[in-house]
Amino acid sequence: MKIRYLLPPVAFILGASLIGGFYLGILTWAQDWNYAASQFARDRWYVLPIIIGFGLQAAIYSILRFRLFIPSSAASHSGAVMSTSGTTSATAMLACCLHHVTDVLPILGLSAATSFLARYQRPFMVLGLLVNVFGILIMIVVLYRDRQKFLAPQLVLETK
Repeated sequence: MKIRYLLPPVAFILGASLIGGFYLGILTWAQDWNYAASQFARDRWYVLPIIIGFGLQAAIYSILRFRLFIPSSAASHSGAVMSTSGTTSATAMLACCLHHVTDVLPILGLSAATSFLARYQRPFMVLGLLVNVFGILIMIVVLYRDRQKFLAPQLVLETK
């Protein structure tokens, strides 16, 4: 019984930690820790909402996946929608961190791609944030619909 209340916050913390660690890990690997900290401080208004949004997606996904607040007999099979949301989460993470590939592309001999990604760094982060919000909205709609399906028979019984 208690797991249904503990699992979403744990999923939030794990999801946010993983994407935040991925972000800082790429930057630290590309340069060093001081560079990673300065980039995080500079881009915090973009990066923090993406990290929080990814954590929210992980929490909502855990609610949907394990049917924590809806009996499993009442829940619909929303695998396609959850898979779409998972894809949007991955896209958000990719858009968030794609601009950091510019740190290693010159080593690979891809200077033109480096200048393109560096120039459009902020638009990539905004795109990542928008896709993140879209994924959250999709999962909230699925959760709401499943909850309504569960409550609808009870409302009919009460009115008779």
